[in-house]
Amino acid sequence: MRILLLIALFCMPAVVQGQELYQDIQGVWRAKVTDVRNERTVTVPGTNVTSETQTVQAEILTGARAGEIVVFENDYIQLEEGDAFYLNYMITINGGEFYSVREIDRRAELVGILAFFVLVILLFAGKQGLQSLVSLFGSLLVIVYILVPGLVKGYSPIPISVAVASTILFFAIFFTHGFNRRSVVAFSGTLLAVALTGILAYFSIHITDLTGFASDESVYLNLNTGGTLDFVGLLLAGIIIGALGVLDDIAVTQVAVVRELYETPARIARWEVYKKAMRIGREHVSALVNTLVLAYTGAALPLLLLFSLSNDAAANIINTEVFATEIIRALIGSIGIVCTVPIVTLLAVIFLKNHSGDDHIHKDIALHTHRL
Repeated sequence: MRILLLIALFCMPAVVQGQELYQDIQGVWRAKVTDVRNERTVTVPGTNVTSETQTVQAEILTGARAGEIVVFENDYIQLEEGDAFYLNYMITINGGEFYSVREIDRRAELVGILAFFVLVILLFAGKQGLQSLVSLFGSLLVIVYILVPGLVKGYSPIPISVAVASTILFFAIFFTHGFNRRSVVAFSGTLLAVALTGILAYFSIHITDLTGFASDESVYLNLNTGGTLDFVGLLLAGIIIGALGVLDDIAVTQVAVVRELYETPARIARWEVYKKAMRIGREHVSALVNTLVLAYTGAALPLLLLFSLSNDAAANIINTEVFATEIIRALIGSIGIVCTVPIVTLLAVIFLKNHSGDDHIHKDIALHTHRL
């Protein structure tokens, strides 16, 4: 259906000027608005939709034409005098030059918000907050320099996503909480939960016959890569990576709960510790499941609004792949959260008994070897 939509778009000269369908981008340059005039509201041809349009005069700041003044019509992001933005320079199939707004330049604002985020983390969490930021940075590096290039090169999404998930978990747990037995338990339990989540996601995707083409980005990516990518595998990889952070959260929390219960003055049997930790885990799970579902719902809110205007039956809307995909994401992620609690709690109860939380791994191994 999406392929037909793309074909239809290329066959609608009444709506879009034919020559502009063949635009060849020659450069993307930074520019600054020097004047805005002739602001008006126009109706999109063939529809009842109105659009704000303005005539923009701008100075090109970078690229081959730096210093030149250009004037063009803009109906995308409404600009004001002094605004910095990125400008597309294109040549149409007939040889005509064409300028358009690509994006507003918001880098300074993004850096400012990022700096505020780092400051809040450091003020609240101190040294551990710094460690969490380091692990976050490492996780992003793994995604940008390993996961994305590997997927683009056509490597199988499933093994590479599992490897990347394991690496991200390593950064997230060990660099934040230290190299100790608690971290080993949390890491091992989360890996088991990730594996279980991946298996459930694999079967859910296949029994629902999802293709991975639920978004326009997938269609464009497929066209740009010549159909060489495995989009079902990409969907599975996305579910695994998406649920990873929440699984890590519940795992670390359950390990901390078990450790605290063991460190109480009263001697508590392992089974009693497990039951108490599970009660806390259930409360945590109920909140996290709600958080996960709301996060997916928030991301798909424009889509929900679009379908709310449809005259189709609710059952038919839910059955569409774009909706079914989000449902599978939320449900499988939630199942993974629920399964993480008993897995990690059991491992923590077994391996943290009679253990000081501040000991390091090599001490643990030596003690275990001595007992054997």
